[in-house]
Amino acid sequence: MSLKSRLMGRAPSPDANGNGGATTAAPAVTITSPMFPTPGPTKPAPAAAASGMYTHRIEEETLGTVDQLKSDLHRRLIERLDLDALEQIKDERVISAEIRRAVLDLLRDEPTPLSQSQRDEIIEQIIYEVIGLGPIEPLFRDPSISDILVNGSKMIFVERRGKLTRVATSFRNDAHLTAIIDRIVSRVGRRVDESSPMVDARLPDGSRVNAIIPPLALDGPVLSIRRFGADLAIDNLLANGAMSEGMMELLSGCVNARLNILISGGTGAGKTTLLNALTSFIQADHRIITIEDAAELRLQQHHVVRLETRPPNAEGQGEVVARDLVKNALRMRPDRIIVGEVRSGEALDMLQAMNTGHEGSLTTIHANSPRDALARLETMILMAGTNLPNRAMREQISSALNVIIQVSRLSDGTRRITSIVEVTGMEEAVISVQEIYRFRRRGIAADGAVLGDFEPTGIRPAFTERLRLAGVEFGPTIFSER
Repeated sequence: MSLKSRLMGRAPSPDANGNGGATTAAPAVTITSPMFPTPGPTKPAPAAAASGMYTHRIEEETLGTVDQLKSDLHRRLIERLDLDALEQIKDERVISAEIRRAVLDLLRDEPTPLSQSQRDEIIEQIIYEVIGLGPIEPLFRDPSISDILVNGSKMIFVERRGKLTRVATSFRNDAHLTAIIDRIVSRVGRRVDESSPMVDARLPDGSRVNAIIPPLALDGPVLSIRRFGADLAIDNLLANGAMSEGMMELLSGCVNARLNILISGGTGAGKTTLLNALTSFIQADHRIITIEDAAELRLQQHHVVRLETRPPNAEGQGEVVARDLVKNALRMRPDRIIVGEVRSGEALDMLQAMNTGHEGSLTTIHANSPRDALARLETMILMAGTNLPNRAMREQISSALNVIIQVSRLSDGTRRITSIVEVTGMEEAVISVQEIYRFRRRGIAADGAVLGDFEPTGIRPAFTERLRLAGVEFGPTIFSER
């Protein structure tokens, strides 16, 4: 049946000579179309409204026909391709060329008339279906998108420059979305099913993926992708206004002088991005060991050992948590240990490593302020199963940490370093801190942009002498209050 016949809702009928001539109109179609005129007299249309309704119906049926064609071609392609052989090919360009050739062969036998742009679109989407992320592959390739949030098969949101917007892209159904989720997690040895309906995984570029499916997700599978793309260099953060030149100079000196740094902030504030950027200041000859739940860090140095936690298997066995990896890292002769994020008892082992000769270590934590970060560290030490008194915990924290960097996502979607704090030690039973740099807000512009300036507080940090001994010299005004 041709596309015209499908759109008109009529099937070809043979004439008296056996040729396809006359057609029998389907009852549903009674309105004429200038594109496909119906033979014979027709009822006059009152009708701007009727014409608009018919055009809308034609568009819907056209989309339905093309979508059905994509589904059929995908099924036939899977039957035709040797998927095991494709798995052995590492070059994605070769795989794409093979799939493109096979789809073109299938389209030659397809009676449905298609324009060249429709053919190209079908080929690209089938390539995305076979080796990519399906309908969201174009979103993933857009460098301006930092988050892709799929709330069921028909509702997809993206974040651009800190703002969430809904996009028109959708999956065919929940089964289609589940198949894409399964492909993502299976690549890293994870699985998602009714017995294990939640999963954390990562894509080859380091992007973080979280998926949760029914019965825990009531409205269908949910997929969240956090991308780590272009803004990993410290120069990009400076150009985007995330910090001032004085702050960059200070942080560069802190990393070079091997101070222990804790990056604090809320979800999506840019903690991992800043951690990635700061690692560019680490000396090239240092042996670095990274420990993460999902490997996201991309260090520029050559001597890097990457470790990743492992969830339990189907029998609940074989789990390896961050605390196990931190303990093991101490036996691997590290110059620096970088923990992607401390969430639990590994905080105690990390602090002990900082206190026992592994200086220059970096990590991140979820907290709304530097003081909250210190309180959360105390809670995590208790999660390690120790019964340390409060003073002992605080002494451990104050002697291990040198600098806390607070990052925030502001109301206009921009990310800023809002505070750089030095941990100076203990004052009686309280950890003493002093702020060196801060972001002072001045208000909100007419377009919603947050107005403010980075400024030093005028306090010269106690670790200045340590930086000088490490060969780090600052200008006379870097700590001067303006």
